[in-house]
Amino acid sequence: MLVKHRVEHGVHTVELARPEARNALSRELIAALGQAIDAVARDSAARVLILGGEGRSFCAGMDLKAVADDPIAMGEMLRALSRASRAIRRLPIPTIARVQGAAIGGGCGLMVVCDFAVTHAEAKLGYPEVDLGICPAVVAPWLMKKIGAGAARAMLLAGGTMSGEEGFRRGLATHLVAEGELAATAQALAERLAKGGPKALAATKQWLNELDGSMDDAIAEEAAEISARIIAGDEAQSRLRAAWAKA
Repeated sequence: MLVKHRVEHGVHTVELARPEARNALSRELIAALGQAIDAVARDSAARVLILGGEGRSFCAGMDLKAVADDPIAMGEMLRALSRASRAIRRLPIPTIARVQGAAIGGGCGLMVVCDFAVTHAEAKLGYPEVDLGICPAVVAPWLMKKIGAGAARAMLLAGGTMSGEEGFRRGLATHLVAEGELAATAQALAERLAKGGPKALAATKQWLNELDGSMDDAIAEEAAEISARIIAGDEAQSRLRAAWAKA
């Protein structure tokens, strides 16, 4: 089971369950995540989503090594991640990312697409895509909506990673707590949010999504195509092979 899904009193908890790979996003994991989010969307009694990851890390990013010799599969993964991100964003309920350990690249994208993110000071966050010759186009729209265009530009062009404390200061997370308090903090926040009026929350989310462009499929689809094109190129492929050789 690559994604675990449970519901209690209207709070849906969806957990990436590939801890041996730090929940890196394979084709199968992204598909399972999409199915879980669809199930949440179909539940009229849903009030809040907590998105988490089993084990030491929230999500270490795309498992591109699994499709190292297949640039077409890499593109398909990027498109699927784009669709899953939009599905999370468009849920009519508040969403919370519960982020321990690493949230890198696409994993950090899942973090920022949520309405709230709870992390800890020692977490490792960020977007190192350009260091690997990859274009972070898929995550760029969500990051810009989260921290603003100028701050997102500086973060994505610089690449690299940062601590959870720095990520909190720069707006990637809404809550910074001790690692041992992540689960309790996310649950308490979910329970508080669940007390809001469901129709009011749904209308507010819909309007906020309209205002910030989250309903624009054309941008999201173009972003996936840009990332897919660059990752299939010689520069990305050679840098990825070099990085995998060192791992």
